[in-house]
Amino acid sequence: MARGDQPREKKRTFLPFRWLMSRSRDKKPAASVVPANGNGAPTIPKSHTYSGGTATCPRGTQRSLSVCEMGNNGGTGGDVVGSQRPLLALCRLCLAIVPSPALYRVAGCGCYFCLQCTQQYLTYSIREGNVVLPCPDGKCPSGGTFDSSEVEKLVEKDVLELYLRCKLNRDVELDPYQTWCPSPGCESICSVMPAPKKCQASPVHCSKCKLTFCSSCKERWHAYQSCDEFRKQLSDDEAPGLPGEECGLIKRCPHCRVPIERDEGCAQMMCKRCSHVFCWYCLASLDDDFLLRHYDKGPCKNKLGHSRASVVWHRTQVVGMFAGFGFLLLLASPLLLLAAPCLLCCRCHTCHRCLDPEPTTL
Repeated sequence: MARGDQPREKKRTFLPFRWLMSRSRDKKPAASVVPANGNGAPTIPKSHTYSGGTATCPRGTQRSLSVCEMGNNGGTGGDVVGSQRPLLALCRLCLAIVPSPALYRVAGCGCYFCLQCTQQYLTYSIREGNVVLPCPDGKCPSGGTFDSSEVEKLVEKDVLELYLRCKLNRDVELDPYQTWCPSPGCESICSVMPAPKKCQASPVHCSKCKLTFCSSCKERWHAYQSCDEFRKQLSDDEAPGLPGEECGLIKRCPHCRVPIERDEGCAQMMCKRCSHVFCWYCLASLDDDFLLRHYDKGPCKNKLGHSRASVVWHRTQVVGMFAGFGFLLLLASPLLLLAAPCLLCCRCHTCHRCLDPEPTTL
């Protein structure tokens, strides 16, 4: 064996995987640019071949494209130009890998989701009575929302009708110069004239059913009485006839006067429109009654609808939460007292340095 061959034999002995390194050197670099189509959706060039989630460039190298996170590049995912093949992308809702034609881009923020998840999200949100439909991504940096044109293209006809009806109700509720006629069966929108004083109500006339009602309490017009006095004067047979009010299934929120139906649950009610918490039986406010002491005395005693043990457990949780917060504040108070002088000194030193002019050199 020649002497010149001995070092090579030693290298082969100590580097058994040298042949892998030599093959990686001979390998040509893979294509580093994945172009996008005219609408911003990344695609595979026409010159490449695509098979099994892997794109192969003409030089023979392969690049795995099975999971590609779509960026917010301002395009509409789903458009494919010519014979270019779309990439696969990850839907952030169902975590499934779908091709880019099956993605939908939210116009308000540019986030991508698969079309099926987007349709299900919009349908569920609209049937829950929501009109403002935010981006499904909880970490969306732009906070975009779906507009009416997007909802019209994505949901079914019956869901679209429900959305338009809820949107109209919301627009009327937010408009101080419009209101719905409270007469049963009359769904006309009435114009409200501004009252001479802010705290004073004004009469509203419905042109369809010829009813004149109060703009504040939505009862028939009472010219020389306040709304509270008029409600007290009403007898049980003269009470406004909402279906179900006579048997106690429907009551109005004492804050915003929206009808609320109770089919089951406890007597502590929360209005979905104004978030006001009240008692179902006497309509007393429970906004500040965290311990539910309202049901310990008076005509509503023991009418909450929960067992005594569950009420005690609820009160224990509330008291424990406040006690824990106070204990943490007590422990942190010495640290705050020690850190306050340091923070003040640093602040004063910074302000002093900013106020002092720099010395000038003559």
